[in-house]
Amino acid sequence: MTRLLRICFPVLCLLTSACASLVTPNFETELSSLRGGEYTLDTDHAYLNFRIEHLGLSYVVGRFNVLDAKLDFDPDNPETLFLEGIVDVASIDFGNDDLDERIAGDGWLDAERFPQAIFRSTEVTVTDDDGLRVVGDFTLHGVTQPVTLEGRFGGGADNLLTGRYTLGFSATGELSRSAYGVSAWPGLVGDTVSIELHAEFLRS
Repeated sequence: MTRLLRICFPVLCLLTSACASLVTPNFETELSSLRGGEYTLDTDHAYLNFRIEHLGLSYVVGRFNVLDAKLDFDPDNPETLFLEGIVDVASIDFGNDDLDERIAGDGWLDAERFPQAIFRSTEVTVTDDDGLRVVGDFTLHGVTQPVTLEGRFGGGADNLLTGRYTLGFSATGELSRSAYGVSAWPGLVGDTVSIELHAEFLRS
């Protein structure tokens, strides 16, 4: 069985790679080679995850299930990139219904009063090896503070599944929850929230 796996696994990888190139031909990774224009989020391929320290022992990990975004990008002037993201706060998901309800409630995020969290970029810098440092205003819980995202395009390609040119994008960042007035349970729950975004954008 082990010998069979050793034979089949490389073949499977080659077939998978071949299928991927058939579905996404003309794949480019260099920033200057990507196609400019206005993009909308492919909500079927978008993931906003976060983690926060719990009791100083480990991390609680969650995600938001409902989000939307738009992207305006010029490969000749990447510093003019504009990114806007909108998150449905009530869609928070820890895989625990009781915890979801508590964190979305008025003691924490208060999703009923503040149903959306919004990020709008204000400044973009191209870093070494085609990375992007995206500074923007992030509004959460009725408070707006600057947040910095370290982003990167995963590449661009004609996507035969959607019939549209697609950009892959990922970003990471951190924010202080207390800076947004979300300060319950200090000492038990950490203040720093780490954010991780993975998304595909469809060219309009």
